[in-house]
Amino acid sequence: MLADEIRFLFGYDRWATTKVLDALGGVSPVVWGQTGVVDERGLGSILVHHLGASRRWRKSFEGQPIEDADRPERQPLPTVDELCRRWKEEWAAVDAWLPTLTDDFVARLDEGIPIWQLLVHVVNHGTQHRSEAAALLSAEGRSPGDLDLFDFSEAEAGAAG
Repeated sequence: MLADEIRFLFGYDRWATTKVLDALGGVSPVVWGQTGVVDERGLGSILVHHLGASRRWRKSFEGQPIEDADRPERQPLPTVDELCRRWKEEWAAVDAWLPTLTDDFVARLDEGIPIWQLLVHVVNHGTQHRSEAAALLSAEGRSPGDLDLFDFSEAEAGAAG
């Protein structure tokens, strides 16, 4: 896999996550804070976990230490607005990091696993949690709409042409 293909997948990850975050407006505090809906998590904690995992993976690829602030799952549940603000901060960090990816880097091995597979895992992990959140939002009448990679590809093609 090439670095440009990884950047495409991370673009998809942001696009789909943004659609889920956009569907959160007006969600009740009860729905947001509920637990034990999908395994031990609920809507808010699913999305907080997604952010924390994404941040930790990025920092590990950058060779940065993981700090307590990188584990938002261990902190009180933020508000929807706070979570959206934190995602924007994370995306700014991703925007600074993604251009540094090279084909050589993504082909390297990390404990026997090609880094490109770990990078794809980050996006796939987000897909799992977005789908959980989308199902919960849809049950509340707040579907984020189609989140498929194909839909992102069509949107990108439309934006380019």
